[in-house]
Amino acid sequence: MRVALLAPLPPEQTGIADYAALLRAALEVSGVEVVTPLAGCGNDPERAVGRVQAFDWSTVDLVHAELGGGRLAEFHALRELRTRFPQLPLTATVHDPERLVWRRASLPWPLSLASSLPSPWPQAATVLADPLCLHEERRLAGSLSGLITLTATGRACLIKRMRLDADKVHVIHHGNQELAPAPLPPLAPIRLLYFGFIYRGKGIEDLLDALALVIERQPHAAERLKLTLAGGSAPETAFEPGESYLDQLRRRIVEKGLASLIEWRLDIPATEIAEQIQAHHVMVLPYRESKKLSLLGAQRGTSGALSWAAACGRGAITSDARAFAEEVSTGNGTTFPQGDVQALAARLQDLLEQPQLCQQWAGRAAEIGRERLWSVTAKRFKALFADLCGG
Repeated sequence: MRVALLAPLPPEQTGIADYAALLRAALEVSGVEVVTPLAGCGNDPERAVGRVQAFDWSTVDLVHAELGGGRLAEFHALRELRTRFPQLPLTATVHDPERLVWRRASLPWPLSLASSLPSPWPQAATVLADPLCLHEERRLAGSLSGLITLTATGRACLIKRMRLDADKVHVIHHGNQELAPAPLPPLAPIRLLYFGFIYRGKGIEDLLDALALVIERQPHAAERLKLTLAGGSAPETAFEPGESYLDQLRRRIVEKGLASLIEWRLDIPATEIAEQIQAHHVMVLPYRESKKLSLLGAQRGTSGALSWAAACGRGAITSDARAFAEEVSTGNGTTFPQGDVQALAARLQDLLEQPQLCQQWAGRAAEIGRERLWSVTAKRFKALFADLCGG
């Protein structure tokens, strides 16, 4: 079987690029030949359509795309393919259900005039143009041979919003790398880890405030809790005009009196990620959903960081944003209402009072890690692709 993969790929610094690279490698190990016709075209819809027009699609059995992360190139490539080749099997993993792409590449006239105006006019124009975007998403979704989500929550939301037949949407959980197990560190102190790209919307401020609240209530807890902030700090995600987001976080840490509790590990080499995660007891992902995005729908994706936690055999404390509640619902962690600093502080307090929770969560996380190995995930994709290609 020869499959064309339409997706961002490393060195692009996105979770979807990392996912696509791992999926490609796992498929190739399983015997599927994978080609990447859009490699190097970035998130440029026009270049992506040009690649579609230049590639010989008679050489592939199926096309699979990765949709999400604010990207439009793959969406427009799929639209062009469906127009040119009505019978070619097309599939896509939808990383940010309940929508495919959430926005158009350009606004129609006269709404396009708002693009040059100050905020909030461009945002208002985007909301006004959303019915057109939604219509285009539904049209493409309905024409695809199959769609994949990473969670059952995402599947249900995608089916409803895109008005799809239930049998067209499949759940294939995020694959996990096969890693050597490592025992938990000693439970004193309890080591917490935030892992992921460092930018607004991840709720990092809430985590700092909750940690400060615990210390305020129990000063001795400063010796029993440690936090590492680890992840990507690329300029396009961490910085903007004026004071950088990283500087704002550092200033907040000093103001809250947390400097002695917190360690930074930015831009960790890929070869050191597993070791870094396994040096901690629990991963904390306090994400907040975007209020602006909520005007367009509910984002019910998951996180590659949670996949890393499971692969490394570590539990997680997450907010109830996205589909996180489902991901930690089987005994590998707990959730709190997003933005609720008091509730997050209570979860941290639970760890201080019941450190055995770290062990319980880690045990279940390790089981999930084995259940979702990339080798198993690739077999599920391969079986689905074969079915859609007629065997």
